[in-house]
Amino acid sequence: FQIMSIIISDEILQASQLTPDEFCQEIALHLFKTGRLTLGYASQLANMHRDAFRQLLKKHQIPIYSYDVEDFELDLLSLRALGRL
Repeated sequence: FQIMSIIISDEILQASQLTPDEFCQEIALHLFKTGRLTLGYASQLANMHRDAFRQLLKKHQIPIYSYDVEDFELDLLSLRALGRL
């Protein structure tokens, strides 16, 4: 287990017009949205409780779950195999 620190200069932070907490939240939102972090890890990065991070996702209109056409087709195959369709 390795711990990594990232230093963000005051200049970059000021240019972003975000507080340090908001900056971390924005990074966590992006990494969650792109599928790079799970909800648990993204909430840790944002330094928020999972429920609070879920609310932040909702505020930014980012879905918690990703369900695409491929997932739907697999579900249909499974339901047909079980005789439920």
